[in-house]
Formats: sequence, structure tokens, C-alpha cells
Amino acid sequence: MPEISIVIPVYNSHECVAELSRQIADALKDFDYEQIMVNDCSKDSSWDEIKKEAEKSHNLVGINLRKNGGQDSAILTGLNYARGEWIVIMDDDLQHSPYDIPKLYEEAQKGFDVVYADFDSKKQKLWKNIGSWFNGKISEIALQKPKEVYLSPFKIICRGVVQEMIKFNNLFPYIDGLIFQVTRNITQIPVEHHKREMGKSNYNLAKSIKVFMRMLFGFSTAPLYITFHIGLISAVAGVILAVYYLVEYFVGKADVTGWTTIVVLILILGGGILLSLGIIGRYLGQVYLTVNNVPKFIIKETVNAKEQDEKD
Repeated sequence: MPEISIVIPVYNSHECVAELSRQIADALKDFDYEQIMVNDCSKDSSWDEIKKEAEKSHNLVGINLRKNGGQDSAILTGLNYARGEWIVIMDDDLQHSPYDIPKLYEEAQKGFDVVYADFDSKKQKLWKNIGSWFNGKISEIALQKPKEVYLSPFKIICRGVVQEMIKFNNLFPYIDGLIFQVTRNITQIPVEHHKREMGKSNYNLAKSIKVFMRMLFGFSTAPLYITFHIGLISAVAGVILAVYYLVEYFVGKADVTGWTTIVVLILILGGGILLSLGIIGRYLGQVYLTVNNVPKFIIKETVNAKEQDEKD
């Protein structure tokens, strides 16, 4: 059993695979480790590069997914294969330095289940920083995340927590959501966020919104409660207005000018009803797909995974 497993989702990053593997080997030369690279149906030669590196080292396990399921699904695939006592999750673009893994590991030995890397400044576009801030604020409500904890994609998790995480039958996984479902014994340490030197970012606004939706609808009923309160406020306002217009009618003050108010109310209430139906439909859709046992990930082929199983 290796001491550390490093799970890395890979998507269109063929330029980074070799250098990332070299840095991991150098950074963890004093550790018994395994490196799990999950190719999320890349459109470039990422899988070929992973196979080349796997031929050089049996520490590297390559997993090729049959279809793109998103970063969190790729990570969950790797977690199912990880055998280490501690599991590191990091990106494939070298903005997370493998040389910081020993720092995360050392902090975890103090008795924490999860240690996040806290970036003082992030070498990325402004909209990504704004998105990270907004996602953090929403997660304080949806996941009851402590305000001081930054949900970094670079982290180390103990095996016990990972074993519980992979038990969840959630078709739309959100890794940080799964972590907070299992433990609150979490801390963070300052780590430098590096500039991407090779390739280009594959993360865009649409993918960020998709991750946000997974967190909001997959691990929280907050949207349903918000919908309930909107409906309650609308109902109370409707009763008040009904009483007001009835009084006007009986005292003889009713006139045609009230049609503007009625139209506005119809538009507001109609929009609220459609929004509520959409939120409920989102939950029902996720439940439908989950109860029909739609697979969370589909593996096309693996490299070195068989050899790893035989060693067990």
C-alpha cells in the first residue's frame, strides 16, 4: 500500500503530462507513492502521453474514460482506484506544484482529515477569481463551509474520508461537497499558486457555472427553501392586495387604472412559478437519473491498473 496517491484529472494537457510526472517523481522520491492520471476524454494526445509515462514507471496508473463527465467525475474515478493512506488531488497544468505535496502531507500528520492549499494570490483571470469568491460564499450556505476555508482544488485527504466519499450514490459529484458530507476536521496551509507555463486553460465560464450548479443542487436543499419563501411572500402580498382592492371596490373608488398593477403582479407571480418549477424539475431530474443507476463514469481502458491490483 503506497503512503500517498496523487489523483490528477487530465483534459487536453498533453504538454504538461511528462513534466508533471517528472516533478512528482522528484518531489516524492522519499515517499512510497502512486500517480493516477485520469484522461477525461481529451481531444488531444493526452492519453498517448500518459501511456508513454506509464511505460517508464509502474507508479503511474492511467485511466482513459469513454466519455467526458467533467472534472469532478474524473477525480471520483481516480479516488476509486487510489490505494494510498493519503490521497492528493491536484490539477494537471502545473499551477499546483508537486513540491508542495510534502507540505500538505506534513500538516495532515497533525491529525487532520483534509488539508487544503490556500493560495494568497492566484495566477489566473479576474473572472475566475470572482467566480471562486462567489462560489465560496454560496458554499458557506449550501455546505456550511467555514468562512476562513478556501475550497482549493489542491488538497490532501485521508483514506478513511475517501472511502466514505466513494460510497455516495451521486450521479453529479462535487468533490468538496462530498468532503463536507463526511468530515469537518479540515484545515489549510498557505501555498503558492504558479503561473501556467504550458498549454492553455480548459476552464471556461460555462464549466464554472456547471460546477456551481452541482454544488448548489447536489448537496443542498437551499433552492427549495428559497422557492418556498418566495412563494410565501407572494401569497401574503397577494392577500394584502386582494383586501386592498376589495375595499376600493366597495367604497366606489375602483377604476380602470388598476390594470397596470394586475399585469405587473401576473408577470412577477408567473415568473416565480416558472422558476419554482424549474428548480423542482432540476431536483427531480437528478433523482430520476440516480435511481435508474446511470453510471457515474465509464472506463474505456487502463494502464498499469491491473499490475497494481496484482500487487495487492
